[in-house]
Amino acid sequence: MVEDATTAILGPDAIRLAQRAQDKWDALRQSGEVLVSIGAVAPPYADAILERERSISTYMGEGIAIPHGTDESRVHVKRTALAVLQYPDGVDWDGQTVKLCIPIASSGDEHVAVLSALAQILMEPDQAERLRSATEPGDVLDLLSAVDEEHSP
Repeated sequence: MVEDATTAILGPDAIRLAQRAQDKWDALRQSGEVLVSIGAVAPPYADAILERERSISTYMGEGIAIPHGTDESRVHVKRTALAVLQYPDGVDWDGQTVKLCIPIASSGDEHVAVLSALAQILMEPDQAERLRSATEPGDVLDLLSAVDEEHSP
């Protein structure tokens, strides 16, 4: 696969499918751990994800949460990255069910193209279901890359 905006900030090592979480706090901790493990952030950023959630929910609707740190925690971002954590059984998020967590590490707006591709997928029920039920990291990358290519100038 040719590196594009999607693969530059979302690699297969950041896609975790068929995960389980006890609750939203467990899912948030897992989200921070993935960003640390791929070298995108220093550990204090993972703590800031929990801090952000305490002040405002990162639930976005349609079964998706987009955990991210506080503005002050951006100093702990080493490189822009996204991760995808899929929870087929769902995670209770203050009364809503989250099936996908898309944690963001960014000190700028480099992640906007991938989030735009994600928004396009979620507006198409068939594609959204393919994303929620993906069984291979390549499936997630292919879905996001295809939309990214369709909307490139």
